[in-house]
Amino acid sequence: MIGILTDMSKLFTALTFGAALALSAPSGTWAQTTAETPKPETGTDSASQVEDQLSLGEDADADPELGKPYTAEVNGAWELRCIKTEEEIDPCQMYQLLDDGEGAPVAEISLFRLPGSGKAEAGATIIVPLETALPRQLTITVDGGKARRYPYAFCNQVGCYVRLGLTAEDVSAFKRGSEATITIVPALAPDQTVDLTLSLSGFTASYDKVSVIEQ
Repeated sequence: MIGILTDMSKLFTALTFGAALALSAPSGTWAQTTAETPKPETGTDSASQVEDQLSLGEDADADPELGKPYTAEVNGAWELRCIKTEEEIDPCQMYQLLDDGEGAPVAEISLFRLPGSGKAEAGATIIVPLETALPRQLTITVDGGKARRYPYAFCNQVGCYVRLGLTAEDVSAFKRGSEATITIVPALAPDQTVDLTLSLSGFTASYDKVSVIEQ
C-alpha cells in the first residue's frame, strides 16, 4: 500500500513540475523555432503581423501583483488563498494540500461558498494523480461516518479533477468534524484503496472568510 501511495505521489509531483517546465522552454529552443519561421509576405498582412509583435506599453503605476495568487492567512490546516484585484476585497478560497503522511504531495482541495439559491451551499475542487481508477470514483467520510461518493469530471496534464457540491448538512459536518478521509483507487491496483487525511482544523474560521462564487 505504501509503495503504491509513494508512486502516485511521485507521479503527481512529476506531472505538476512537467506542466510548469513546459511553460518555460529554454531560450535555445525559442531561437531555433524563430530562425526556422519563414518571413511573412509583404503587404497588409505583413504589417499586421509586425504590429502584433510590438508592445504598446502599460501603466507604470499599475500594481504588478494584480492577478497573482497569495495566501492571506492560515487557519489550522487550511490556507486562505486569494487573487489580487483592484477591488476593496479580493476573492478567496480555502485550500489544503494532502500528502502521503510523509510529506509527499498526493492531492489538493480548493473550497468556496455558493449563493444560497440552490441545494449546494459550497463547492469544492479536488485534484488527484492521473494514475487513478476513474470508474471507482472518489469517496469522502467525515469522522468515520457515512461515506459519500463523487465522480471525476475530467483529467489534464496536472491530474484528475472532482468537482463536488456541499450541502448545508455537509458543511455542518465539516465544521463539527475533526478530520475527513478522502479515498481514491489506484488504476494499477484496483483491488486496493488509498486513504488521504483531510484535516478539518481551522475549517470554520476559514469558511467564514471565503468568498461567494457566482456560477
